Amino acid sequence: MITLQEIQKRLAETIKHSGLSQSKIAEMLNINQSNISHYVKGDKFPALDTLANLCKILDADANYILCLE
Repeated sequence: MITLQEIQKRLAETIKHSGLSQSKIAEMLNINQSNISHYVKGDKFPALDTLANLCKILDADANYILCLE
């Protein structure tokens, strides 16, 4: 069973290993940097459109983030 916690963990790891600062990612998404911090901490989960754009920006496979592979 896929859990939200596992998805959040993979998203956080992808953000941390992207080589981009949280500020830069937030700027590219046109959102507040604190949102990125919350995603990394697992306090919040991005809206689907934000998640899709994060995958594009981070060059991450959405199937990996969503634990589908």
